[in-house]
Amino acid sequence: MTDSSALDAEDRKIVTLARSARARNGVPEGAAVRDETGRTYVAGTVALDSLKLSALQTAVAMAVASGAKSLEAAAVVTEAETASDEDRAVVRDLGGAQTPVLVAGPDGTVRTTVTAG
Repeated sequence: MTDSSALDAEDRKIVTLARSARARNGVPEGAAVRDETGRTYVAGTVALDSLKLSALQTAVAMAVASGAKSLEAAAVVTEAETASDEDRAVVRDLGGAQTPVLVAGPDGTVRTTVTAG
């Protein structure tokens, strides 16, 4: 378990945004990513009959659609213990293998930080 207060302010911000998206929308996961310019993109799980995306996949898609060229960091708030392989892959596609992915529980406590690679 990682002490969330030990995170830098920008990483703490994306964890808070991800947690807020999850709570506000009543979805299983919330996510936020920060692009190379410092802009953030926040999303929740998408679960339509014809479209299923995790929160992190949705946040990365929003970043790409807004013109982001790279990612500095990503955060997901979830019940899962770690980020799925699919979520790490989408972060890697835009941010590269060394992009950190912060995985936090519903209370906002960061459980682990993994790289996208």
